[in-house]
Amino acid sequence: MIMEPKTSILVVEDEEKILTALKDFLEYHDFKVAVAADGLEAERTVAKKDFDLILLDLMLPKISGEQLCSKWRREGLQTPIIILTAKGQEKEKVAGLNLGADDYITKPFSLEELLARINAVLRRTDPARSVGQCFKFADLDVDVAALKVKRKGKDIEITKREVGIIQYFAANPNRVVSREELYREVWNDMMTDLGTRTTDMHIAKLRSKIELDSADPKIIKTVRGAGYKYEN
Repeated sequence: MIMEPKTSILVVEDEEKILTALKDFLEYHDFKVAVAADGLEAERTVAKKDFDLILLDLMLPKISGEQLCSKWRREGLQTPIIILTAKGQEKEKVAGLNLGADDYITKPFSLEELLARINAVLRRTDPARSVGQCFKFADLDVDVAALKVKRKGKDIEITKREVGIIQYFAANPNRVVSREELYREVWNDMMTDLGTRTTDMHIAKLRSKIELDSADPKIIKTVRGAGYKYEN
């Protein structure tokens, strides 16, 4: 039996009691946890190892959480980041999100709420965690590994990019996904004018394969001025 590797989390927090409590709690819930007590240690740790998620306190010695988040995103780090903020740090919280953090949680927080936030971010940023390798998408059966979808026994071949688009919509049903978000999460790049055209072109091609009538799509719908939506 092949064991699935544990999800790895780096906790960056300078208050020892909080750091210890977070480490113990996350390990109890079967995460693999590394810790850093200041910004410089966090920077060195991330340079040496990849993580599935980073919990990042904003108020850190040596290098602030805000500076770290900004630096990591400039360098192209895609790892999901949840920032930890003290109550009343509204400006810092907004700045952290603008710099590329995926979510925030305000101290004091319950550990159960933190766990829910972690799992939500992991599902959002890694669709395979939410939908797996074989799943239903509207009336289609999707096989990620085979790069195929099936409708009523008939195979439809799709590209790796197209299956990535399907996975992302399947993991985010009933919400509007902007072109910027889709391009960032599926192409792992920041949106440009070319990216906008690329996204629209791929959606159109995918619709031609999976929609019964691509001129009147029922699976991936256009939300005018906002993006696209898959209704489950």
